[in-house]
Amino acid sequence: MSTREPPVDTACEAGSVESMPRAQALSIYRVMLVIRRAEERLARSHQQGLIHGACHTYIGEEAIAAGVCAWLRPDDAVFSTHRGHGHALAKGLDPRALIAELYGRESGCSRGRGGSMHLFAPEIGMMGTSGIVAPCILQAAGAACGFRLLGADRVAVAFFGDGAVNNGAFHEGLNLAGIWKLPVLFVCENNGFATEIPFAVSAADPRVAARGGAYGLPFAEVDGNDPFAVAAHAREAIERARRGHGATLLECRTYRTRPHAEGMGDFTYRTREEVERWKTRCPIARMRDQLIASGHADASDLDRIERDVAELIAESHACAERSPFPSAESVAEHVWARPASGPPRDPPAIADTPREVTFTKASLEALTYAMARDPRIFVMGEGIGPRGGNFATTAGLFAVYGEARLRDTPICERAFTGLAAGAAMVGARPVVDYMFWDFALDAVGEILNQIAKIQYMSSGRLRMPVVLRGCVGIGHSAATHHSGNYYSMFAGFPGLRVVVPSNPRDAKGLFATALAGDDPVLFFEHRELLAVKGPVPEGDYAIDFGQASIVREGHDLTIVALALMVHRALDACDALAREGISAELIDPRTIAPLDIETILASVEKTGRLLIIDEGPAWGGFAAEVAAALASEGFDSLDAPIRRLHGAFLPTPYSPTLEAAVTPTTAMIRDAARSLAEE
Repeated sequence: MSTREPPVDTACEAGSVESMPRAQALSIYRVMLVIRRAEERLARSHQQGLIHGACHTYIGEEAIAAGVCAWLRPDDAVFSTHRGHGHALAKGLDPRALIAELYGRESGCSRGRGGSMHLFAPEIGMMGTSGIVAPCILQAAGAACGFRLLGADRVAVAFFGDGAVNNGAFHEGLNLAGIWKLPVLFVCENNGFATEIPFAVSAADPRVAARGGAYGLPFAEVDGNDPFAVAAHAREAIERARRGHGATLLECRTYRTRPHAEGMGDFTYRTREEVERWKTRCPIARMRDQLIASGHADASDLDRIERDVAELIAESHACAERSPFPSAESVAEHVWARPASGPPRDPPAIADTPREVTFTKASLEALTYAMARDPRIFVMGEGIGPRGGNFATTAGLFAVYGEARLRDTPICERAFTGLAAGAAMVGARPVVDYMFWDFALDAVGEILNQIAKIQYMSSGRLRMPVVLRGCVGIGHSAATHHSGNYYSMFAGFPGLRVVVPSNPRDAKGLFATALAGDDPVLFFEHRELLAVKGPVPEGDYAIDFGQASIVREGHDLTIVALALMVHRALDACDALAREGISAELIDPRTIAPLDIETILASVEKTGRLLIIDEGPAWGGFAAEVAAALASEGFDSLDAPIRRLHGAFLPTPYSPTLEAAVTPTTAMIRDAARSLAEE
């Protein structure tokens, strides 16, 4: 068996104990001991069944977290990975809260929602750990971007393992940090293995630090088991970032001496001899010897710290065991934020609105009002700066706010989506303009695993006021990579608001609500509607989510449609009226939340339901409406529910093929007539 043992990097510069004040050195030593003893306690607790899921310990790597966090203020932000216990403790988390979290108790730092891999304590700047590799890199860059926007001299730090540096988030995140000179420190804890894969076989170049040079970042390789070396390099990088001189990449060569996770086999990919060799390089023992040899402390001083820490961990364990489990009744709390105040509701009626503007102009008005009202709002996307966006979604705003609030990005959707999450976590209010929602599919992990979940996992202590917008819909021979309808897919994930307006008035009011709220909102704008004009009230106003619009009243059947299909259905209703068939047309406007009550009330009146959706039938929006009506409104139905869909295939290019994919006005008319006659 060849394990390709990670090398001890003798080229790394050693730290100097004499260069550090005694109090600071002893503080770092104590933090390292707290981490070690807490992790040893958790390893035993896992064996005893007190921990209900995974447990990833940090034993052997304590010098890195302690050496970096020694220079951070409480308002600086730390983002971490699945092996984050040490980072949380070094940032100031009480070990009672850490141990209680792994025991699944109410007093845990994530209130029992997170366990080993999802630790949140934003009140001390511990912004979260993630069970997914590499999002912390993007979120730290986002927090740094937020700090710049808010005018704060705060710094963000991302801790991640060597496995993350082969992930696209690493490269995209470092590139954005380099371009924008963000106040962030990237710390790679290179322990030689990504889970069980040796770094030597997963990277053509075994050097991590040097990759920073490709993105214009200062970088350094450090012996991660030398707390003085780590502390010296971290201090320099943090001070540099705080002065506004940008990001740094720090590679700390180290080794974990416990398995990837407790209970996992450890010697199928490395040997006992290798582990024992690295144990002789224990950073705590090494620092103890250095402190005594330099005269910074004597053995009795360090023994006293050891006793204090042992008592703290024992008491923390006992406290965690006494803590109650969270009540089952609290399980649904914090999925959504409380409604936020914003623009006035109840816009003037259409009859009282003489002017007409386009769909795009209407949403731009909402954004213009919101940016003037709230300096925390900024927009990211490709070409949204001086150019004003591919569809004029930000036209004229760059001249007012400049690049600080209108940030043109490289083509890296995952990066700026993850960056938006981090910015929101520290108080900014990002708007991401994808141009087309097809492009956002590169960022699905950031949307579904991070943006949608952070508010819940943090027990409501972190808000996620992120607005993600872009075009959907078939037309203009845009073919399969610029035509997808993805609203049904995203609506199935808790934590996301999904908005699909059909006209300029609604686009303005719903976008205003999105910009004022504290929940993540996905705003889907049909490409074929952007130039459509309609009556739009002057001034600032909002339309609440979850309130369907009755576009046309009728009594023979109910038609439910979204976006472009509303317009085609309205034309079909006119044709049906000439035949004596009265159709009621309902536009849900949002599908998460979905206003089923208005649809139920309509069907109770008409007895028939036809649902129109441009997207395919399988797993779509219409299926959910039909299921809800069958469950809650079955007794109101005088005929089976009908659905009319787009074809289940990728969107073709040729106009004749494209026209055959979506429901037409004639198809809607015929389906409605057939249903009315049934």
